[in-house]
Amino acid sequence: MNLAELAKQLGAELQGDGALEVTGVRGIEEASPTELTFVANPKYAALARTTRAAAVLVTPDFPAIETATLRLANPYLAFAQALGIFYQPPRYAPGVHPTAVIDPTATIGQDAHIGAYAVIGPEVRVGNFATILSHVVLYAGAQIGDYFFAHAHAVVREGCVLGNHVTLENGAIVGSDGFGFAKDSAGNWQKIPQSGPVQIGNHVDIQANACIDRATVGATVIADGAKIDNLVQVGHGSSIGRNTLVCAQAGLAGSSVVGANAILAGQAGVAGHCTLGDGVILTAQSGVSHDVPAGRMLSGSPAFENRSWLRAVAAFQRLPEMVRRLNSLEKSLRSSDADGKEGSR
Repeated sequence: MNLAELAKQLGAELQGDGALEVTGVRGIEEASPTELTFVANPKYAALARTTRAAAVLVTPDFPAIETATLRLANPYLAFAQALGIFYQPPRYAPGVHPTAVIDPTATIGQDAHIGAYAVIGPEVRVGNFATILSHVVLYAGAQIGDYFFAHAHAVVREGCVLGNHVTLENGAIVGSDGFGFAKDSAGNWQKIPQSGPVQIGNHVDIQANACIDRATVGATVIADGAKIDNLVQVGHGSSIGRNTLVCAQAGLAGSSVVGANAILAGQAGVAGHCTLGDGVILTAQSGVSHDVPAGRMLSGSPAFENRSWLRAVAAFQRLPEMVRRLNSLEKSLRSSDADGKEGSR
């Protein structure tokens, strides 16, 4: 595909030779003379002048460079769209593998692909155009919308409800039992039944080995457009708002509430029964044990306002020198005090 056609498909303004052929996309440091790259982060701007790429996706106000540019408001999104043009994932033809086990009471929509050893339980309903790969298990009563895509070993437990365009990566578990136990009079932990399902909206992606626990009562809710990364734990009865990102190894304890358009970075943690408002950002490894108003950015554990945290971290790095200076000052004061006492005699 030449640059002129690519620019047209992406809705970009082309500055450069439209006849150049593009065969793929790659990062700015690795791109070859037939590949497209992008600059979305200012710290990589200088590399645009030395890249070997055929063209660079940039914002409209990016300085002119010798390499051809495709200018548009969101270079990163355009890069993702270009990937979709040049990379086509495997496609799975409609049909049911002979080793799949489908309960006769289950309902499967049109043009589904059901892979080897998949198990679909009683009263399950799966919408149209589903792709269910090997060893996926759908427990009794699961209700799943159109364009469901479940990679190998994903599991949807009993009674859970999934919307349209939901993707489960390998080993994702939707509806596992919440961590609920009550101690009896003998000091033994007794399991609390986890009776409530998980309810997942449309266009939700749940990455590999993430666990979304079912609720003790009520439901665990993941709203439209939310994205759940690898190894995330969502505790029972929690709620995650629209278009919120929960990054790798983050954890929500039971009954946590996270608003819309929030970001929980890697290894962030939220204590049970806490509410995070819309647009809240928890930076990596932050721990929250209190409610957080909308729009706040917090860091640290226990987490507090990001700007204050940055100043605190800078001060922490200076502590050894500050202690050395304090010790020196105290020693000097003690010496002065001793000299004063000698002089008074």
